[in-house]
Amino acid sequence: MSRGQQPQGDPPPPTVATVATVDTVDADRRLRGPYTAGSAIVSALLPTARPELVSRYDIELRAVAPDLRDRIPARRRSVAASLPAAERILVHAPRRTLRLANGLAEFVREHLSETGARTFVVENADLADPTDLELLTVLRRRVPGKLLTVLTRERAVPEESLDAERHDALADELEREGTLGARLGAIPYHRERGGDPSKAVEAFLFAVQWCLDEGYHDAVVDLGERALRLAHPDDDPATWWRLLHSTATALAALGREDDSEALFDLARRESLSPVVHASAAYATGMLKVRRRDPARRDPDAALALVNQAIAISSLLPDPRERAFKLGFDLNGRALVEVRRGRPAKALELVQEAVALADRDLLPGEHPIHRLVLLANRAQLAVMLGRPADALGDLNAVIAADPGYPDYYIDRGNLLHRLGRMDEAVADYETAMRVGPPFPEPYYNRAEIRFSAGDHRGSLADLNHALELDPEFVDGLANRAGLLAALGEYTAARADTETGLAIDPANPYLLCALGQVETAEGRYDRARTAFDRALELAPSLAAAWANRGLLAFETGDPEGAVADFTRALDAGDDPALLFNRAMALRAAGRDQEARADLTRALELAPDDEDIRRELKS
Repeated sequence: MSRGQQPQGDPPPPTVATVATVDTVDADRRLRGPYTAGSAIVSALLPTARPELVSRYDIELRAVAPDLRDRIPARRRSVAASLPAAERILVHAPRRTLRLANGLAEFVREHLSETGARTFVVENADLADPTDLELLTVLRRRVPGKLLTVLTRERAVPEESLDAERHDALADELEREGTLGARLGAIPYHRERGGDPSKAVEAFLFAVQWCLDEGYHDAVVDLGERALRLAHPDDDPATWWRLLHSTATALAALGREDDSEALFDLARRESLSPVVHASAAYATGMLKVRRRDPARRDPDAALALVNQAIAISSLLPDPRERAFKLGFDLNGRALVEVRRGRPAKALELVQEAVALADRDLLPGEHPIHRLVLLANRAQLAVMLGRPADALGDLNAVIAADPGYPDYYIDRGNLLHRLGRMDEAVADYETAMRVGPPFPEPYYNRAEIRFSAGDHRGSLADLNHALELDPEFVDGLANRAGLLAALGEYTAARADTETGLAIDPANPYLLCALGQVETAEGRYDRARTAFDRALELAPSLAAAWANRGLLAFETGDPEGAVADFTRALDAGDDPALLFNRAMALRAAGRDQEARADLTRALELAPDDEDIRRELKS
């Protein structure tokens, strides 16, 4: 067959248009809320998209364009999708929107490679919700310019005078249509300016709850804070509390912990409800124990607050409500006990919560709560050296909710720890398929590939993880170390600089920087980087090992022996034993060197370098 000839009967390759189709979309979040522009982009592309491609990215498309869900069948679903709001207790991480944006970018890239180039002109970009701003950034980064051009335009007049009459008329039209997008954007804005605060609060409540369920935390904060200016605890305490709790939850997810705590303090001042006080105490305790800045964490204050929540919840008269809320609080105290260094006590608390659910909840009631308890019990079993128990719980969790990707990561990590590498990889690859794309499964598979000697495969996985999230610090650290090992020092240095700009106190990045400085002959800088890494992480074996190599290369064999010995505290490793043997020999300690080489050969009997040195 000549080059370029198609096999008999195969269809010809698709013809790509040479002139891009141009679409103009509006990003003003006051029209359709989060993904106002994203939903318009999906609407423009969906009619010509292959059904198989739509099915592959069903979660992303349905999330970004909720009014098109009747045209996008749901293929991948977690148990939570079919539950009432009260039982959907998991709060999406802030990076969930990045997962959605990456999935949509892959959909757009593949679709346009089949159908032709496209240009989108995005009006009112400065009025866009953060979900759209993130999406436009990812589209520009991940879809080649030959396929997609994204142009943005900002409004020409101040927001407060921006065609209010046209906006109100459009809101009226959208309200008559009853679209979901309008209920997230136009209708709350429209009613906010009306004369009936109760209708405005009702509209805001729907939008806040929907956005919280989808993980659109910036929108929750924006809508919730505006709603709380209209709502009052004396008028409708249940609605006021739901708005406050949702807003405070979103603030915490965005790292605005002080603002979140202030809202829960407000709830304590305004409410006499035992449930409100228990929930506020629990949530404030979790803020104090989970603060992003470790220096501000206060496990003792958290314990006092969570105990208050437990005390109140234990008095609730309804056994089913008590089983759920008390179990929730006990699970929170378990986290506090872990942070206080008491994992055995934490396991007792989680087990008590599991027993409460089994005894007092109806069969099948609160399934997500039960799965969270089992997953947490698994983590505690691992901490306590009982991996078999952990594996049993994670197997049960995945069997009950096979559409939730994060549990596959947890089980894959456990299987990796147990040395069952093929099964771990299978779990990571399942996590890649069952949800929108995220970097962790590729990062974890990269570690297994590296340990198996597949350095290029490991690098490919790390490259993809960082394509999904260029600010994924763990990925930058591992890729920097791998690039340094492969002799690609310029690229390794770029990764360390990028990572340290995000996390200046990351010991793994500092260790990789030390490797680069060593390779380039900047020994003083290398020593400084390794020393700083070890200040931050005194048990970091890689830093001890690399500082040992530096000491050996700079004529300090005794220093090298000391550093290699510290690195070996993590366990015998033939490469480290070999390196220490060379340092011992250089220091004139031949008998100790021979002992290290003998042990190294036991661990790596096929290593010719070790065998050769033993003979010398």
